[in-house]
Amino acid sequence: MGDLISGFIIVLLLAFALLIFLAGLFTTYFGAGKSRKIGIALSVIGVLVGVLTYLGFYGPLKPECGGTFLNFIMAPLVYIIAAIVGAGVALLAFIGAIMKA
Repeated sequence: MGDLISGFIIVLLLAFALLIFLAGLFTTYFGAGKSRKIGIALSVIGVLVGVLTYLGFYGPLKPECGGTFLNFIMAPLVYIIAAIVGAGVALLAFIGAIMKA
């Protein structure tokens, strides 16, 4: 069960990092002035979260394969849910940052 939770956290953070990075690039390219600066900051945050999560994946958070049939079914579902949650959080952070500009 611990492997499933650590996998959930990893996928959530990687989805967040990818989407916040892409949203930052989008804002940097199409924005002007303050929006462009916010886009650069979002891109940097996305890269930092992605790199730290990737490094954490090879450290203490590395999920190990269970082998039971329940893990075979539950793991992909948990990872899909984690990706959706991470994308939602990134979208909310993007909208919040743009609304402040």
